[in-house]
Amino acid sequence: MGIKKIALTHKRKDCIGCGVCAQIAPDFWKMNDKDGQADLCGSEQKGEYSIRKIDEIEKEKGKECSDACPMGIIRVEE
Repeated sequence: MGIKKIALTHKRKDCIGCGVCAQIAPDFWKMNDKDGQADLCGSEQKGEYSIRKIDEIEKEKGKECSDACPMGIIRVEE
């Protein structure tokens, strides 16, 4: 039995570049020098969303980013 994977999703086009996600979880997020928006590191693009699979143990950090995002564009989905 492996570690359960969870999807961390980000709707980048609606990002305002506040940087709170990168402050909370710099291993997940980097601020883009070109446009000032956040990039979800290690993610795949699917339509409007960037999606990164995270381990169950990383879920709380993803949830903290989701809760702190003023635009509500970060989600943790099981």
